[in-house]
Amino acid sequence: GQHVTPAVTLSMYALGKCNYTEAFVRIMGSMAGGLVAFPLFKAFADSMKLTPLGGPEFNPSGDEEGINAGFSEFLAVVLLMIIIYTVNWELNFGKFHYWIKQTLTAIGIRYLIETFPTAGPAINPMLGTTWYIFANGAYPDHLGHYFTYWVSPFLAAIVASCMYVIYAGGTVFGKTLPLGPIKGGGKSTTSESKKKK
Repeated sequence: GQHVTPAVTLSMYALGKCNYTEAFVRIMGSMAGGLVAFPLFKAFADSMKLTPLGGPEFNPSGDEEGINAGFSEFLAVVLLMIIIYTVNWELNFGKFHYWIKQTLTAIGIRYLIETFPTAGPAINPMLGTTWYIFANGAYPDHLGHYFTYWVSPFLAAIVASCMYVIYAGGTVFGKTLPLGPIKGGGKSTTSESKKKK
């Protein structure tokens, strides 16, 4: 299935859950989906006389470099990643796991959108950029847009990946961190390592 956002895909790549090719295809697929979905939904909404479509927009007024919006996206994506790690890997809901984790993730995303509205809201690099292209007919030309919707979420994904590795163990981009894991009482002893071999 599709990852929630390209930032989530970057985290999965950083944690070794998918390879480079899969990460690239997921991010490009997400972008293509956004570019196709907005015009289709507009056509559907117009034919049904529904409320006009809206999307996240970076507003440079008073935040020319996108620092405030970018910081808001950064915090929201770190929290989103914690929700995803927790409901997917740390909790087990038995035979209803898929349905419960999907529901909890959706509730978490809705909460984050309401709590961190500075950037539109988006919490999704694809959504911020493909909406801009659809609404304006051109690629964003303001660096604040890219800082807010791409740099901040991707930095957040890497920070969250490091946090998860410190908690649960593993690697980030194939590298072991000097801290952790906290889960399971820390690093395994030499005798435990020998037993595993």
